[in-house]
Amino acid sequence: MAEPTYGRTPPDIEIAQSAKLEPIARIAAKVGLTEDDIEFYGKYKAKVSLEAIQRLKGRPYGKLIYTTAITATPAGEGKTCTAVGLTQALGKLGKKVMVALREPSLGPTFGIKGGAAGGGYSQVLPMEDINLHFTGDIHAVGAAHNLLAAMVENHIHQGNELGIDPRRVVWRRVMDISDRQLRNIVVGLGGKANGFPMESGFDITVASEIMACLGLSRSLSDLKERFSRLVVAYTYDGKPVRAADLKAVGAMAVIMKDAIKPNLVQTLEGQPAFVHGGPFANIAYGNNSILATETALRLADYAVTEGGFAADLGAEKFFDIVCRITDVRPDVVVLVASVRALHHHGGVAKSKLAEKNLDALAKGCENLDKHVTNVTQKFGLPVVVAINRFPADDLEELEYLRRHCEELGVRSAISEVVARGGAGGIELAEAVLDALEHEKPNFRFLYDLDLPVNEKIERLATEIYGADGVVYTGTAERDIKVIEEQGLGNLPICMAKTQLSLSDDPSLRGAPRGWKLTVREVRASAGAGFLVPLCGQMMTMPGLPAHPAAENVDIDDEGKIVGLF
Repeated sequence: MAEPTYGRTPPDIEIAQSAKLEPIARIAAKVGLTEDDIEFYGKYKAKVSLEAIQRLKGRPYGKLIYTTAITATPAGEGKTCTAVGLTQALGKLGKKVMVALREPSLGPTFGIKGGAAGGGYSQVLPMEDINLHFTGDIHAVGAAHNLLAAMVENHIHQGNELGIDPRRVVWRRVMDISDRQLRNIVVGLGGKANGFPMESGFDITVASEIMACLGLSRSLSDLKERFSRLVVAYTYDGKPVRAADLKAVGAMAVIMKDAIKPNLVQTLEGQPAFVHGGPFANIAYGNNSILATETALRLADYAVTEGGFAADLGAEKFFDIVCRITDVRPDVVVLVASVRALHHHGGVAKSKLAEKNLDALAKGCENLDKHVTNVTQKFGLPVVVAINRFPADDLEELEYLRRHCEELGVRSAISEVVARGGAGGIELAEAVLDALEHEKPNFRFLYDLDLPVNEKIERLATEIYGADGVVYTGTAERDIKVIEEQGLGNLPICMAKTQLSLSDDPSLRGAPRGWKLTVREVRASAGAGFLVPLCGQMMTMPGLPAHPAAENVDIDDEGKIVGLF
């Protein structure tokens, strides 16, 4: 393996701002969409109309390339960069290709992670817009969610005809900024005219069940049906109260009428890209919208998509939740890893991740092995390992990782898409095309829906995470009993779990053994159509770090943004 020559890679925002974008109508034309099929949001963004999507439904699907990663580390795995770079590489090979990604949330953009539009020479553009308000979808989700919260409490204030128990209002509020101060609050203070005192709180908008309904709906009527099932509270005699009971569904759907349409943008190298839907994978279902994925598969011969965090989170939820709703099935899975990230899973300190350490690399490969085994043996899908190469990577360690993948029986390829764009992903693209030609998926779900809830949770814990079993604390066992009594026990599982470990303890690296999954609460998302076990210390409203990314963001008098990445 030759040593590459690396120049300085400018900051993401410099690359994005120096790019020459194509008009969005020209991008749409590359996949056969006309100007009548799209709704313009300026020169470089558009939404695809529901009428156009309906017209495409008779077309066959292309090949679906699903991008995931090993367990998240401080080093970063480069999953979104890989998905975009692979798309650009397939474009360079003359393939008709699209990428479908999730929308970034302002929470991580201004918090720990920063933006989520790819990086280096593998980005989706316009990067600043995508990372900020974009087309307003996430704000629409927040408005629809908070309208429902207001209608619940107004119903109680205006006489409470439904007999809602104020102590059992479960529909909280949301906002798209990380703010730990609002996790638990008291509302209705200030006397009778201002409502009634009760406990409430805020979640981050992308954790809202409205976001999940948006991403999993295939039409406005489907979205309204999901909204009607949303459980917002319980009566004094324990019966669930739904959004339909409050006559809120129509108004919420009106707020969401544009948000449901997929957003069309472009990669740095001019490939069409959908960026639509934004659920986190550690506290939600973690994938872009079904409408975007299905439409990309009908417009292109190859559609590349990615799920949040590692294969035990975003990918598992795609397989066990999304694939039950639609007939979409992955044809191949790209699993992103890096030498630095595997050093982390081998026990190396953050300050020394770039230093050569073959022993730590070998130990860290236990994490890679577990994810490969899960995807190939539990779900029956071919895997290509994308080795995300960094400039300081040691050649011997890269070769070790290649040989290790050969011993696992899976293809691997070096990826340099951040530094070189599509040209740096040609080896990966060729490996993916070879897998598509020579390996046939034998897709299967991890569990049957008619299993008891605790058995579905246990199967995830033991077979995917590697736990010895499950421990229920807090209200979890009572929650499961109520869920099954309500007839919701046949829904799939959407685990809320740390992204930093295969376990529920973020300090446990690699592939931990000798532990049990702790479930403290189980929530029913009846509208979205899944059950959410909350594990460990998972929070549905993140907090800002000591030095949030927001400290570095600014704009000058000419409107040029700096510090956004």
